[in-house]
Amino acid sequence: MKGEEKESIISKDEQEKKHIYWKKSWLPRLRGIGFFLAILGPGIITSSVDNDVGGITTYSLCGANFGLRMLWSLIPITICLMVVQEMCTRIGVVTGKGLSDLIRERFGIKFTFYLLIGILIGNLGTIIAEFAGVAASMEIVGLSKYMTVPLAGVLVWILVLKVNYKKVEKIFLVACSLYVAYIISAFLAHPDWNTVVISLVKPQIELNTSYLVMLTAVVGTTIAPWMQFYLQSSVVEKGVKIEYMKYSQTDTFVGSFIVNFIAFFIIVVCATTIFANGLKIETVKDAAIALTPLAGYYATLLFSFGLLNASLFAACILPITTAFLICEGFGWESGVDKKFTEAPQFYTLYSLSILFGVIFVLIPNIPLLNIIFISQVILGLSLPIVMVIMLILINDRRIMGKYANNVRNNIISYAIVSVVTIMTLAMIFFSIADLFK
Repeated sequence: MKGEEKESIISKDEQEKKHIYWKKSWLPRLRGIGFFLAILGPGIITSSVDNDVGGITTYSLCGANFGLRMLWSLIPITICLMVVQEMCTRIGVVTGKGLSDLIRERFGIKFTFYLLIGILIGNLGTIIAEFAGVAASMEIVGLSKYMTVPLAGVLVWILVLKVNYKKVEKIFLVACSLYVAYIISAFLAHPDWNTVVISLVKPQIELNTSYLVMLTAVVGTTIAPWMQFYLQSSVVEKGVKIEYMKYSQTDTFVGSFIVNFIAFFIIVVCATTIFANGLKIETVKDAAIALTPLAGYYATLLFSFGLLNASLFAACILPITTAFLICEGFGWESGVDKKFTEAPQFYTLYSLSILFGVIFVLIPNIPLLNIIFISQVILGLSLPIVMVIMLILINDRRIMGKYANNVRNNIISYAIVSVVTIMTLAMIFFSIADLFK
């Protein structure tokens, strides 16, 4: 009996030790996963929307015109995006305010007004591009833009105004997952994966104008001014507390990786098919159509579906971003989780942005490419200003406290800002120069 009692005591002790071990090791991990899933959203959504019509077009042209020679650039671009987006997330979590709010408080209403006007014009041009992307993706399968574009406008308007925000965010996360269409398209093209991997890790730099312009465009399309405003506003609206900031930063890092992961496959599919066969394209619609004889009809359908998903996704986010930055800049109530009576200016601006984009795309013979080009030039000019402002804010210990940038972070941040600024200005210079050739 004594032996049995002793064995029972040992057994209880072992169970207690196992229970304590589980509480110390596994329970915090499960809690961490739970916190991450609760905070998940702003970083992944913001970065995924960056693969909009402009982004997909740029990556398609990159692969179609230069093959795999520029694939290596995605690694440093991913690192740059992670650094910039992390700063934005940190400012949002620590201050609990949107970027427009902070700019108005720090630099005054006049400066904020002129900066926001420039970004507003650029955003409206980008919204036009998104609805043009809807039209292009549907025209590939034989549907008229006069039917599909108004329908898309109504769909995105109802989605944000009539659906609970938590459900909207889940829908957006599902839309992020649908970019897998480009991954499947790449595999259908049957690339030489050994060559792809070598091109990814071995830089191939060419000192000629066409190469540098395209490289600058790839960098410029990945980091846009509107992204910083939307990300910070989303983090604030999410209500992330400082003690959970690391989960929000992880969300941002994952999003920065995903956007370039998808870009990788877009470049690969166009390089393997269009570039390898010596074809020339001018638009993303041309790229999708060119895939049919080279990779099969299903590759074209998937590419078109990816374009439609990206266009609708961005057509939801860009008007929200526009409404956020204007309302925050002027101190008006804003937020997707609020009712129309609580934030009338926010929802009015959102609705007008969608209406503006739809109407412009439907106007016959309107020079869409020129409008989109001018808007991107304006956004390009705004980007260095926004990035410098972010650095000023994140180094202001009155609002950031101990979460301000340290010396190491500043060296990395200023280096990135300098490179992005130079490349953005170079892209604008070369683009304008092409108009006068």
